[in-house]
Amino acid sequence: MSTIAAPASLPARMGWFSRAEAWLDNKGKGAWIAAMVLGFIFFWPVGLALLAYMIWSKRMFNKSCNSRRMSTKFTTMRSSGNTAFDAYKTETLRRLEEEQENFEAFLKRLRDAKDKSEFDQFMDERAKSAKESRETADA
Repeated sequence: MSTIAAPASLPARMGWFSRAEAWLDNKGKGAWIAAMVLGFIFFWPVGLALLAYMIWSKRMFNKSCNSRRMSTKFTTMRSSGNTAFDAYKTETLRRLEEEQENFEAFLKRLRDAKDKSEFDQFMDERAKSAKESRETADA
């Protein structure tokens, strides 16, 4: 009796469905689409079930099926091993964060100034219409 060993990246305790899902995720979106098309060709309910699963799990609309990849936020904070480069990277990231904060403060001031000018314009128009209504009421 021979048993097929699961690939090293897939735990042996996973069920057949989980192993198949992980295998398709590792191959990418093309593998999911190929499995769905083959499902439609050989037995249409299988293809329909795969299509429904791809839509439900949002695999159809993601750029990549592999959701286990590391986030870029964590890879930027990882050390490269070169202290000079790490110091440069840290300083550059600090400077960019400071520039972003300054830009966001500038945008806030710009929005506040626009809001104030719109409010002042509204109050001027309101005062003008109130003055005109008083003049027509007096006449």
